[in-house]
Amino acid sequence: MAGILYLCATPIGNLEDMTFRAVRILQEVNLIAAEDTRNSIKLLNHFEIRTPMTSYHEYNKIEKGHRLVEKLLEGQNIALITDAGTPGISDPGEELVKMCYEAGITVTSIPGAAACVTALTLSGLSTRRFAFEAFLPMDKKERREILNRLSEETRTIILYEAPHRLLRTLTELSEVLGGERRLTVCRELTKKHETVFRTTITEACSYYTQQEPKGECVLVLEGKSREEILREEQKRWEEMSLKEHMEYYEKQGMARKDAMKAVAKDRGISKREVYQGLL
Repeated sequence: MAGILYLCATPIGNLEDMTFRAVRILQEVNLIAAEDTRNSIKLLNHFEIRTPMTSYHEYNKIEKGHRLVEKLLEGQNIALITDAGTPGISDPGEELVKMCYEAGITVTSIPGAAACVTALTLSGLSTRRFAFEAFLPMDKKERREILNRLSEETRTIILYEAPHRLLRTLTELSEVLGGERRLTVCRELTKKHETVFRTTITEACSYYTQQEPKGECVLVLEGKSREEILREEQKRWEEMSLKEHMEYYEKQGMARKDAMKAVAKDRGISKREVYQGLL
């Protein structure tokens, strides 16, 4: 029988967040695949885990992934861990999961800490619907395309950012999303110097212009509000003439009477005013 791939979440800062189940699985599996063995050995030593370790990271994920799948097919059980948090979230673990499913190997997840969810719950912003973007791409064109799409996003947005790129990203967010958008900057999550900075994009830009950012950051941004969407729609309708506005609906097959009703609703005026304006 083939082995099982265990996706083991590890602490994002505070070692007390390690679960009993994760410790047991890491002790029982045949092999641990770690993103950075030099970093993970500290965790394993702390919990007296003596299981052999091998590296699995962005630069060897295909070649090493095939070798790990072979071991799993031979019957070995393997645990995948990342530097911090849950494997498969913004790391190469997702590739190994795909390979395992294609090979008919069972995959299971040992839940635990995840920086994105931790920051979201601390943000003070809406948690019902959210969009996780992780790190923005480095390519300028691709980065701008994603930022433009995020400018229309109504869900709460979660981004990761390194301290040396934080101010640049905040400046771009201000240009594309607008400076008044509410923002919560979370850093050093679960650690001794954890900070949760509730502010706006403009205020954050001003603050980090004077204060050098330190530590990995999670940015939680307010989604585009319904009021903002309605204002933009209102402005778009007002830029049209009444005739153009009517044609917009009539070209969609709407009867003239229904089109007048829709135009009146869009503009916040009565049907009579629409009728008189058209005359």
